[in-house]
Amino acid sequence: MDKAKKLKDHIEKRDRYKAKLKEMYKHFRGVKHENSLSELQDSTIKVYEDIVRSLNVEIELLKKN
Repeated sequence: MDKAKKLKDHIEKRDRYKAKLKEMYKHFRGVKHENSLSELQDSTIKVYEDIVRSLNVEIELLKKN
């Protein structure tokens, strides 16, 4: 996969995950005590945030090289 294609792919993935995060933030009201659904939502949000963060790092590296 060439650099331009990989960069475009990473940007599209990042934008998709940002949109998912934005939607999740609208409905998330924090972790409630002994509520497994809110704990699962919190974990999912953290995973998506990490994915966006790592994609941003990859995008910056691809732009520099």
